[in-house]
Amino acid sequence: MKFVSEEAIDAVLDQLEEYSDEQYERAMEAFSKAQPYVFAYLFSEDNFHLLTEEEKGYVQYLGLVAWLAVRRVNGDVPPVDSETIGEAEERNYERLETTSGRRFEERLEAFFDDTNQEALLSFAVEAVTEDGEEEGLVVTPEGRETVFVAVKTVIDVLTKNAS
Repeated sequence: MKFVSEEAIDAVLDQLEEYSDEQYERAMEAFSKAQPYVFAYLFSEDNFHLLTEEEKGYVQYLGLVAWLAVRRVNGDVPPVDSETIGEAEERNYERLETTSGRRFEERLEAFFDDTNQEALLSFAVEAVTEDGEEEGLVVTPEGRETVFVAVKTVIDVLTKNAS
């Protein structure tokens, strides 16, 4: 799997910013067809019932960005099954729970130890931390872990970096 650069992620973000509602819906539809289980995971009420409606939409948007960026650099990714998603999510929660650090940001640093997709991981971290505040952070303190783990899980399964 090729490295997904910050430039590739920024290009996707810029592209999505220019999209009309119809273009955005078409992109989401393409995502749902290419990765039906990842898409279902991102829309699962079971996984995200504690999030606000705004956070749920943000998780779905972040998942779309990750998928588009991975696809931009690596082409189509074979569909991921629900078991793989569940295993990756469980590993990410375990990792988060076993890391030390007083601040949430410090706990996320451990995820950089064994990734080969630093830019995507930075994207996920910035989406839920103060680094993302200038872009209008919508994640509540209560939702940070859930949103981060969801995006990290999507990145892992799409890049086969299930560490």
